[in-house]
Amino acid sequence: MKQRLLLICGAAAIIVLAIFAWRRNHTIGIENESRKSVISGLPCETLDRRPIAVMLPSDPETRPLSGISQADLVIEMPVTPNGVTRFMAVYQCQTPTEIGSIRSAREDFIPLAAGFQAIYAHWGGEHGALAQLDNHVLDNVNALTYEGSTFYRKAGVKPPHNGFSTIKLILDRAKDLKYDLKKNFSGYLHEDKPAERNISNIVTLFSIDYPAPYNVSWKYNQQTNVYSRTRGGVSETDKNTGTQITASVVAVMHTTSHVLREGDQYIVVTVTGQGRAQIYQDGISIDATWKKDPARRDSPLKFYDANDNEIKFAPGQIWIEVQTNL
Repeated sequence: MKQRLLLICGAAAIIVLAIFAWRRNHTIGIENESRKSVISGLPCETLDRRPIAVMLPSDPETRPLSGISQADLVIEMPVTPNGVTRFMAVYQCQTPTEIGSIRSAREDFIPLAAGFQAIYAHWGGEHGALAQLDNHVLDNVNALTYEGSTFYRKAGVKPPHNGFSTIKLILDRAKDLKYDLKKNFSGYLHEDKPAERNISNIVTLFSIDYPAPYNVSWKYNQQTNVYSRTRGGVSETDKNTGTQITASVVAVMHTTSHVLREGDQYIVVTVTGQGRAQIYQDGISIDATWKKDPARRDSPLKFYDANDNEIKFAPGQIWIEVQTNL
């Protein structure tokens, strides 16, 4: 009788332990599921970290850039009448060993950075952009003020492309400036299930019509479900890692632009309101509309389908390619 009682107690203990283990693993699974980047939709240890938006150049002599492959999202946009582009790389979940070269602020990137509730890192800027930033329209860290501490000049790299920094240095400076370091960006919707493919929407190779040597193409790999980036006819890599740049989602945003002033070297790009867009993910193309409320600087840039439903992105890095009428 005593032996039977011991067996029953042992079996009960095993059942209780099994239930506890299941509940614990189930809870961890739910927690891990919720610990995903609101930008990329991938697991993220620094989910609560406020995004950092860093300005990067596209000039041929700056290639390859350092740290661009580890951004959650990258926006590329023309900044001159002859088609020179510039990048804004947004970091939330990964921490590159180095980011650069870092270049100047542009007025049209400010509302985009504000839409991500980001801290904007830049090395000087165009007059209109600096006037806005000096009026504190956006939390920003300017290398002209913090060169030698937050930002540094890298030996062996020709100026003005020798300016670099790290996420830690920028965050430390943001903390000193009493900026809020918690994220507020609501994020994008994501869908783990691949979109339905048919003969009418399959697109495995497409180009962005920037003039050479800024011309870009993206090629889809069905095995990895990502797009590989080529620029100026050469595979684009990250100097930190040596790996080719890839993206799970490429959003092409069509908009308008005009020269800032007659004879000026800068253009003004329309980044608020709405316009036509094309979303490339899972090897297909989706007709879309981009929208950003012009009445609210910090309104997010979002993309919608033909039924005005926000498009769910495939998890992974996002690139937004802005194409203008110039």
